[in-house]
Formats: sequence, structure tokens, C-alpha cells
Amino acid sequence: MSTEHPSIARFRDVHARLGGTGEIVTLPDAVHTAALAAEALGCEVGAIANSLLFDAGGDPVLVLTSGAHRVDTDKVAALIGVERLRRATPDFVREHTGQVIGGVSPLGHPAPVPTYLDRWLERHPVVWAAAGHPAAVFSTTYDELVRLTAAPPIDVE
Repeated sequence: MSTEHPSIARFRDVHARLGGTGEIVTLPDAVHTAALAAEALGCEVGAIANSLLFDAGGDPVLVLTSGAHRVDTDKVAALIGVERLRRATPDFVREHTGQVIGGVSPLGHPAPVPTYLDRWLERHPVVWAAAGHPAAVFSTTYDELVRLTAAPPIDVE
């Protein structure tokens, strides 16, 4: 019997169904920040793809951004054609992703969430993103992340 957390198991199933090729790693401790994830994985903070869910007037918007960047919400809102992006509450995040802040993966949400990808991540041969739980991550490439999410690339800063 598996002792894997149900949200990681759900991610693993979606990842496999979509043809994801990267490794899924469960770390000994939660990594709620890009800096902690990079330290645990021995990579640059810029190679961490933070999954940031925003509230766009009640609709979710997911921005996958390099851990080295801060999202300019005014710029991104204008780029994607919404009036405003606000930081989502923990309840909003769980409702729209089925996951908790710090563990939001780019995949496997209860319903499709419009997703955008920070172009900066293309600079890294390996990118790491959350795998549905604050202690779980998966390796991928920029091109695979585009394929898995259908996210258009944007400049977030």
C-alpha cells in the first residue's frame, strides 16, 4: 500500500497521462519558497517554476514564473487582457487548483485554468515545478512545460 500523499498521487497520474517525462521527487520537508526548493535540489533559484495563482475578478489565472522573478501584476494583467490581477486567497487557490499554496502544480486542476509561462524559464535546461504538494516537485524542460500546459510564453517583469 502506498504512503504517498493523495495530491502527489493525483499529480503523478495526470503527469503520466499527459506524457510528462521528468522525475517526481518528494523532499523530506516542504519547500514553500523558490529559494528553499533550489537549495534542496541544488539548482539555481531561476530554474524553479513558481505556480502563482491570481484572482482576476473572480476568475483564476495561473502564472508559471521563474523563482528569480516577481510578477508585475499590472503588466501581466494588461498583456493577458484582464482588468486586474490580485493575489489569491488560500481558499481561492484550493478551490481552483485542488492544491494548497506552496504545492500548486501547473497540471491536474479540477477545471482548466488559464496559464501563462515566464519566458525566462527557457534559459534553464532543467526546470523544477511543484507536483501538487509543498514537499513534492518534478523536473521538466521549458518546451515540455509549454506542451503540458499549453501556456503562452510572456514576460512577467
